[in-house]
Amino acid sequence: MVLLAGVLPEPLSASGRSSEKLNLPSLQSKMKTDPEGYETELHLIHSQFNSALELFQQQAALNFSSITGVGADPTVAKDLSDRAMFLSHVTPFYPKQLAEFPSDLAAFLKSSARTLPSGLRFHVTQALILLVNRKIIDIKDTLSLFMELQTLGDRNLRKLAFSHVVHSIRRMNKNHKNEAKNRPLQNILFALLQQEDEARAKRSLITLCELHRRKVWFDDRTANAICMACFHSSSRIMIAALSFLLDYEKIENDDDDSDASSSEDEMTQKPQVVISKEAVYKAHHKGTAASKKKKKAKLQRAIRTMKRQQRLSSETSTSSYYSPLNHLKDAQGFVEKLFSRLQTCNERFEVKMMMLKVIARTVGLHHLILLNFYPFLQRYVQPHQKDITNLLAAAVQACHDMVPPDAVEPLFKQIVNQFVHDRSRPEAIAVGMNVIREICLRMPLLMTEDLLQDLALYKKSHEKAVSAAARSLITLFREVCPSLLVKKDRGRPVDPKARPRAYGEVNVLSNVPDIELLEHEDEIDGSRDDENSDDAASISSDDGNENSDGEESQYTAEDGSEDEDIVDEEDDENDSIDEDESDIGDADEEDNDDEDKVETEEVEAEEDDDYEEVTDSSRPSDGAGDGGNEDKTSKASKRKLSDFEGQLIAADTSLRALKRLAEAKMSHTSSDSTDGILSDEHFRRIKELKAKKEAKTALARQGFKIPSSDQLSFKRVDPAKLEAHVRLRLSKEERLALVKAGREDRGQYQARTAVKQKKTGGLSNRQKEHKKVMPFAAKKAKAQRSRQEKGKKRQRSGKQFRGKKVWK
Repeated sequence: MVLLAGVLPEPLSASGRSSEKLNLPSLQSKMKTDPEGYETELHLIHSQFNSALELFQQQAALNFSSITGVGADPTVAKDLSDRAMFLSHVTPFYPKQLAEFPSDLAAFLKSSARTLPSGLRFHVTQALILLVNRKIIDIKDTLSLFMELQTLGDRNLRKLAFSHVVHSIRRMNKNHKNEAKNRPLQNILFALLQQEDEARAKRSLITLCELHRRKVWFDDRTANAICMACFHSSSRIMIAALSFLLDYEKIENDDDDSDASSSEDEMTQKPQVVISKEAVYKAHHKGTAASKKKKKAKLQRAIRTMKRQQRLSSETSTSSYYSPLNHLKDAQGFVEKLFSRLQTCNERFEVKMMMLKVIARTVGLHHLILLNFYPFLQRYVQPHQKDITNLLAAAVQACHDMVPPDAVEPLFKQIVNQFVHDRSRPEAIAVGMNVIREICLRMPLLMTEDLLQDLALYKKSHEKAVSAAARSLITLFREVCPSLLVKKDRGRPVDPKARPRAYGEVNVLSNVPDIELLEHEDEIDGSRDDENSDDAASISSDDGNENSDGEESQYTAEDGSEDEDIVDEEDDENDSIDEDESDIGDADEEDNDDEDKVETEEVEAEEDDDYEEVTDSSRPSDGAGDGGNEDKTSKASKRKLSDFEGQLIAADTSLRALKRLAEAKMSHTSSDSTDGILSDEHFRRIKELKAKKEAKTALARQGFKIPSSDQLSFKRVDPAKLEAHVRLRLSKEERLALVKAGREDRGQYQARTAVKQKKTGGLSNRQKEHKKVMPFAAKKAKAQRSRQEKGKKRQRSGKQFRGKKVWK
């Protein structure tokens, strides 16, 4: 190295360039244009960089601090940082001469990073980042180094290293997901996250969360790694993971009726809304002004509800809703482990609430069963409990139809007894009623008849929040189970005999959902069929209906079965209930017996029809007259009744007969008579018919549509909605602020006489009377009256002339 330093200055001086006065920026630009002509200068600068590097490495080996060592001289640190940046810029042009430079720079930064001055450390890191960006060194070799640099306590260096890691991984996955390179990087970060060192684990967790939020590493491995960070030994790591999982959840504002939000939803989602033309015509042209106003309001409500339902259904069908908790590999084990930590931890109450929310959200999202969770919640259910609305929202989210009602019943009774009673405050009663409604929406089997009738009496409360909560509970059970309500509270339910499903009961689909709409297509498209009654008698789902539907307007014609008058008040509907519907609870046993008999008769008749269709399908049809057809049908019916027992015996003894009956049953339920295969046009037609049917139901019903269990699991309960219509007490300062805010727009108070005295300009009332526009008869009468008054005045005053007034 000494010989190199002694030999190199001669050509430098001969060429008129001094080694002590090298201008690095200009030399850098010249070396990029002519790399071969400046190899001598490259060797000189590289040797100077190596000598300074050895000095700093020796300082780090002898444990010298940066204050007393070589780094205390700012010129030495500046020269090293300038030469490191210079060499990193020209490395692509000298790959052979500087082949060892990237590894030397990374090794120097790894060994001496803690002892270097902050400025020198920052510039050396920038030089290494430049080499990584130019793909001279791989990010896989330097990722652990950049994660280590974030733990040194240097704020600027931490920001630089963090942004470099995130942007380099984003750039690597810009065009497509590069799994071959992602796996080693993920393994490095996962290993750092599992370490006991809190600083390294925290920086690794922050990096994973940022990449997951930016949807760069949007996979199951990253989501599970973040969720597993909830079990880290450090409480700070656990709190960071919990806060990320809770902040990732989005509150869906379903009741946002603002024009801006509705326009945005129309632009993004474009839900298909189908409303009857007759309903639109009635709302704008029929009835008085008040009735038309009510019809328009009802039409807008129906459109809003349909848009919201279609938007939610499209979101769930396209899986646009996402949460890291969705991708848990062992959701039950995650919940049990986190709940055991919640029971044994000594953290503050806010941390326990975060753990409780994550547990409740996971239980509701995956329909898990955690029976010990509900008695744990029961200990905190008190009106004076801190953060009680968030606690109750978590309790609601943990309820679903797969949980046994006996496990939730003590918690349910605790909420009723603690919140809803005569001595409780109105805001506590309102919150308790809203929580009861949300729990019964998910588990209606918890409600009893006596309890529901007692809660329904709160609808007459003078507090708006309490009465609104009670009426919403009544509206829910009009749809779920109207028989639990008294007669005057039932209203006009859609299904008077509706009952909640028993625990464990599920609806198993044996066919394509909503395929029966194709069979009843003529009933749904009633008004359109009336218009085209001559041509539309034999329309089926296989014809070109989709082409004609595409040319229709947004509002499609439907049955004109909607009422003209809209009844908004609940008590006005109660008088129109039929006696058969009102006496449901009194005649349950008789109805059940009659229904069983009717069902058995219908089943026998259907089996006879099915078998007769199978046996008669091979026979040729005769073209006989009407009388012959009647005789054949009567004989066929007698043959059904007489041979039914014989056919049952044959079905029992012959497997082929059973298969034949099953095939006949399946062919009867099939929508397509030829092959039973549905095309894309059929599914598109089913979607249109479903939208029309929902439009009819939305216009006809007074209540609301009960969401499914999957929709409820995706939906997050907003604690603020549990306090709807609750007026909080204001302090004296807040009340004074409201009073002063109301006085700002008003002028200063003045007496009426003072205002009259200050009047300037304008005409008096007498002057304005002369300018009134009157009809001709009034003008003629006024002129005659004025002539008479002038004559009388002249007679009284004599013939003396007293002058003439300018105006009268």
